[in-house]
Amino acid sequence: MFINKKINLINRDHNLTFKINTGLNPLIKTVYNHILYYPTPLNLNYNWSFGSLSGLFFVFQIISGVFLAMHYIPNVELAFWSVEHIMRDVHYGWLLRYAHSNGASFIFIFIYCHILKGIYFRSYLPGTSKNILFSVGVIIFILMMGTAFIGYVLPWGQMSLWGATVITSLITAIPLIGNTIAYVVWGGYSVGNATLNRFFSIHFILPFIIIGIVFLHLLLLHIKGSTNTLGIVSNRDKIYFHPYFTIKDLFSFFLASFGFFLIVCFYPNLLGHPDNYIMANSLVTPAHIVPEWYFLPFYAILRAIPDKVGGVLAMFFSIIILIFLPFLDKSPLKGPNFKFFLKFFFIIFVSNFIFLGFLGGSPAEEPFIFFSRVCSILYFFYFILIIPIFTRIEFNIVY
Repeated sequence: MFINKKINLINRDHNLTFKINTGLNPLIKTVYNHILYYPTPLNLNYNWSFGSLSGLFFVFQIISGVFLAMHYIPNVELAFWSVEHIMRDVHYGWLLRYAHSNGASFIFIFIYCHILKGIYFRSYLPGTSKNILFSVGVIIFILMMGTAFIGYVLPWGQMSLWGATVITSLITAIPLIGNTIAYVVWGGYSVGNATLNRFFSIHFILPFIIIGIVFLHLLLLHIKGSTNTLGIVSNRDKIYFHPYFTIKDLFSFFLASFGFFLIVCFYPNLLGHPDNYIMANSLVTPAHIVPEWYFLPFYAILRAIPDKVGGVLAMFFSIIILIFLPFLDKSPLKGPNFKFFLKFFFIIFVSNFIFLGFLGGSPAEEPFIFFSRVCSILYFFYFILIIPIFTRIEFNIVY
């Protein structure tokens, strides 16, 4: 038993701080202070569970990925057949492969919900250290996108090869040094064996880098504390994280796991592309090249602009613009309860984002290109015009 492990709750100026008496291991103290007895606003709802769900499923991705790497061969002649070997010959290999491929989709579902929650409830809180927390979260999102894209290449199906060819070719849009960087990434003059080896190594290393940044993300969160449904940082009305919110997160995890295994066991290819069950062939171009579904909204923005450099910049800026949210939103008003018009525009923004995903998966022809341009303009208008203007208008109405 631990020595003198009694935890004293100190209420000083309405701040919940927790002091653990001496005799405990520093790791145990960390668990007590930052997990079990972390002070949490009492009015959090299930929207705050998406972050923990992303983390839990990410851990499962790493575990399944390690076992898959034991049987995978990063060679253009053998990669596709090594995946088939995993599916057919390895005990429960089909479960590992389907869990890993569909796990990426579920992680992005939770991440998108987590980001939308942050935008809706203003988790970035302008003028506070919360904007640093939000920026670190965007960096994690970008690294996960890179990891997922590289992982999509590894099965070496038709969509893997041609998706890698299209996306990596965007590097050539960089002035002066673009072609040189592309040759380094490819390991030659086109996507081939060297590319596959590079991607496998990076795909294996990146998740462990992401884990380190996730810990930084949690550290920044625990420094200032979670916001609540009012969108404010308050030191009043806080309760222990355990057992109140651990039960909430476990219930969310149970529901998410049920949906996950329902997809894995009964509809494993629902979120994938059938062309990826055809071995990669550089002489046969698929009729319609598309990335995974979670990249489709940004892919639609890329295709909406006829100029290659302009399309790449627009796609890149559509993600990076999230970092500038604390500087675009200057309203002193806090949560969405004080912003009627922004609630309305937020619904339009989410609907527009989903429609962009549909357009990204559609053929690159009219009228889909026209609608992609309109929806891309609406996407940027929400950040550049709607948020700065209407937050100020609603502040003036209230005051």
